[in-house]
Amino acid sequence: MKRRRPHRIAGHRPRGAALLLAMIILALVTTIAAGMVWQQQRAVEVEAAERARAQSAWILNGALDWARLILREDLRSAGQRKGPYTSLGDPWATPLDEARLSSFLAADQSNNADGGPEAFISGAIVDAQAKFNLRGLVDAAGKPVPAQIAALQRLADIAGAPSDIAARIADLLGQALAVQAATQPTAPIRPERYADLAWLGIDGPTLQRLEPYVDLLPQTTPVDANTAPREVLVAAIDGLDLGTAQRLVDLRQRTPFQTLAEVQAQLPTTIKLDAGRIGVFSSWFEVSGRLRIDDRVLEQRSLLQRLNGTVVVRRQERRNLSAVASR
Repeated sequence: MKRRRPHRIAGHRPRGAALLLAMIILALVTTIAAGMVWQQQRAVEVEAAERARAQSAWILNGALDWARLILREDLRSAGQRKGPYTSLGDPWATPLDEARLSSFLAADQSNNADGGPEAFISGAIVDAQAKFNLRGLVDAAGKPVPAQIAALQRLADIAGAPSDIAARIADLLGQALAVQAATQPTAPIRPERYADLAWLGIDGPTLQRLEPYVDLLPQTTPVDANTAPREVLVAAIDGLDLGTAQRLVDLRQRTPFQTLAEVQAQLPTTIKLDAGRIGVFSSWFEVSGRLRIDDRVLEQRSLLQRLNGTVVVRRQERRNLSAVASR
């Protein structure tokens, strides 16, 4: 018996192919559209992030200008005293606790921060000469200064740092500050900040122990007797013990030392002050600012110098953090 072939439905194959082609085209269009939407959304996010970063930088720069104004006014008032001196009772020494930025704009009727994101700002001005300046360990030619090396070692002993750390840092700084001629291609990179000592091979735990008492400034400076902690005073004044240093701290809290002679009057006659290593007035300050907006945090740290009646920014650095991670 001969089998019958099934009847072919007219137009079935062309319609199926057309449907399949339409589905492929639809999938391609959907993919392309989704990609365009993603790229557009990404561009908007990048633009918003860049705008927020720029706005945050403007705000922190404004805070820095305010800090410069405070230090300049303090310098002007210091010139009217018995002798120019620095005091922890001056306006610059009061830190700004975290506060809502809109509270600073409330006095200006042209500003309205109600519709924007919540922004919080904080900051502080710290006397950089309250710390022992490592730059004094070597002279301009990179040669070690024995008195300063001994002073740093006293400070290192108090902080629990290695017994040879002062000589090591002085030697490394001397090499870095020496002229890197063609005959010295392996001379270490000159450090600009205290943290840069890690480049010279100083280990992290030692840097952490010394950090509360030590800094690295662009030029040699005396320690400020009106702002330095007692440990730094012991380093800056030969023959001083912690007990006498604490007495100086207690005295200056009531009345700041206006001249170096007033500091000398509080010390035994066997102790003689070196004006190159200890003083009562500061020219170098560190300004730190912190701006928090939603989950973003921008921190700025600047080194300022009071020079010839003005305040100059000598160094500035910024870093972005997560608000959760920074708490």
